[in-house]
Amino acid sequence: MTDMRILVTGGAGFIGSNLVHYLLGPAAQEQGVTISKVVNLDKLTYAGNLSSLDALKNEPRHIFVRGDIGNSELVAHLLREHDINAVMHLAAESHVDRSIDSPEPFIMTNFVGTFHLLDTALKYHRERSAAGKKDFRFLHVSTDEVYGSLGPDDPAFSETTPYSPNSPYSASKAGSDHLARAYVHTFQLPVVTTNCSNNYGPFQFPEKLMPLIVQKVIRGEKLPVYGDGSNVRDWLYVEDHCRGLTLSMLRGKIGETYNIGGKCEMKNIDVVHAIIAAVNAERPELKRTPEDLITYVKDRPGHDRRYAIDCSKIGRELGWKPRETFETGLRKSVRWYLDHEKWVSDIEKKYQLQRLGSA
Repeated sequence: MTDMRILVTGGAGFIGSNLVHYLLGPAAQEQGVTISKVVNLDKLTYAGNLSSLDALKNEPRHIFVRGDIGNSELVAHLLREHDINAVMHLAAESHVDRSIDSPEPFIMTNFVGTFHLLDTALKYHRERSAAGKKDFRFLHVSTDEVYGSLGPDDPAFSETTPYSPNSPYSASKAGSDHLARAYVHTFQLPVVTTNCSNNYGPFQFPEKLMPLIVQKVIRGEKLPVYGDGSNVRDWLYVEDHCRGLTLSMLRGKIGETYNIGGKCEMKNIDVVHAIIAAVNAERPELKRTPEDLITYVKDRPGHDRRYAIDCSKIGRELGWKPRETFETGLRKSVRWYLDHEKWVSDIEKKYQLQRLGSA
């Protein structure tokens, strides 16, 4: 696979937009391939923002198409028109709180939508030449939440950990993972699956923990923390994730799953403290203190206690490891949000977001 023509689904979302920037930027060249075209398919729901792609307005290799992964006719047209030889499937509803409030969109996008995309890709794969079949890859991007919750002393999630999803979001993603596996083993569609830990970095929707806390610290608003703040997550800088996704697509073994994690377990309350300190370091005039800002609120239903990713397989087989520590990634992220307050405020106004989310 030397000349890549890639269909990215969900490419105006948080991880998707970072992936598109990565694929079309200088960092991707280290993978030893030429990326001649990225077709970016996004439905532009609340989590998709064209402003995240502003820097690519004059990039001829980037083609944005507004559309639904469940629209098989549109997807088939894009695959054929652009002679796509790789699909990187990131389109998903991903906010756990929203899945608790309204599960149906998560089932329809994450499970039914993935079925339509896999089935359309299979038909396209079957009509390709022998060389075209060999040259094709489908990367299915998932989450560590499909594995459920860990106790304090449990080993980290590995690729063989049994699935045990605890929210409508994670259940819908677990179902999509099973579909992806079935399309490999039943139909020989060349699929590789990845499961990642909590991402952070630029272009993240303002309801998510890190951009939410940054904005609340700037404004001096209360920071609601779920339960006692002891829920543990493994934090992964989004560009490290994008590099892992690209490696998995190019070099991953068909039918295999690769866990991508940041090797950085932290309690939510410690992440909140770190964000406050990072904002203060950039804006010392604010002089925010955790005591003034943090307040504890009732835990959300089905809140998983701990996630942790064992990413030794992708390191061993594909040579991947995170390059950013939490400290370096946090500094980059906080600076980005401080430099792009208009990006955040425009989204808040557009979707009339409540500034009441919790960590």
